[in-house]
Amino acid sequence: MLSRLGISPAAESVYRVMLSHPREDAASWARRLAMSEAEVRAALGELSEYALARPCTEDQNQVRPVNPLLGFEALIARQQAKLAAHQQQLEESRAVIAEALAQYGLEYDSGNSIGIRHLEGIEAIREQLELLNSTVVEEFLTLAPGGAQTDANMAASRPLNRRLLERGVRMRTVYLDSIRRDPPTMAHAEWLESLGARVRTAPTLPNRVIIVDRRTALVATHSDNTSASAVLIQHLGVVTLVCALFESIWESAEPISVPAAPDHAGLTRQRAEVLRLMAQGNTDESIANSLGVSARTVRRIASGLLDHLDARSRFQAGVHAVQRGYLPGSSD
Repeated sequence: MLSRLGISPAAESVYRVMLSHPREDAASWARRLAMSEAEVRAALGELSEYALARPCTEDQNQVRPVNPLLGFEALIARQQAKLAAHQQQLEESRAVIAEALAQYGLEYDSGNSIGIRHLEGIEAIREQLELLNSTVVEEFLTLAPGGAQTDANMAASRPLNRRLLERGVRMRTVYLDSIRRDPPTMAHAEWLESLGARVRTAPTLPNRVIIVDRRTALVATHSDNTSASAVLIQHLGVVTLVCALFESIWESAEPISVPAAPDHAGLTRQRAEVLRLMAQGNTDESIANSLGVSARTVRRIASGLLDHLDARSRFQAGVHAVQRGYLPGSSD
């Protein structure tokens, strides 16, 4: 009980036996507690420091226990004094931090006055992610482009994901359809769902986005290099727009538990997306980056599309796709 006030278990035991047998001496208390007399005297010294034991008036060589009503009051006063000193130290630390922020904060707070802050480099992004992960209360939403996840990233994220889900945080993630052909990433997605998360996939994703409690969003600055830099958004209006984007993508995405099925044109969503991006004039490398696959895979899909559309060139494939209603025609 008294350990919370800083008193050792041995000293507490000695104090208790002193209260029960106040007229005895250290040797007697030692026998009752099965302790050595030296251990008892060391405990008496500790009790004296805490004002729970003092010399007898009649015999200074004898020690008596202090009335608990008085002794405990002194202990509380001592704790209050420590608390006051700690509070004073805390306030002084706050003042120092405030001064440092006033002097150097602007260098790291570009755009923060309007609720948008730029983060440069992977270390700054990771630090911000740690802060977001530690403060999330209700919901954690993610758009995760890049295709198959690396073993290292999945292993590093598992403890954090488990903690968030066990705390009751609602987690939804949208990956690219391309992960469906990567067994380790699929196993990771299924593991997330087994803990209560919800996972879907989409043919393409516009960027890497993380939304926390619908009040903060972290968005990569460059969709083709999401670790280079990012913006932290805490402007309510902008966060609302990012949330709307996420929900739109979520609604059209397929649950991970549902096998990808061809659309009415006989094309999978991924093949249909390659056709759409080809028609827009995107390069194989650009399409590969959007789908989270290799350029070689894009060329293989494109070749299959040419066969499917009875076309000898990509231009002719686009013409046939419009004629068959796979793609919208040009407006007059």
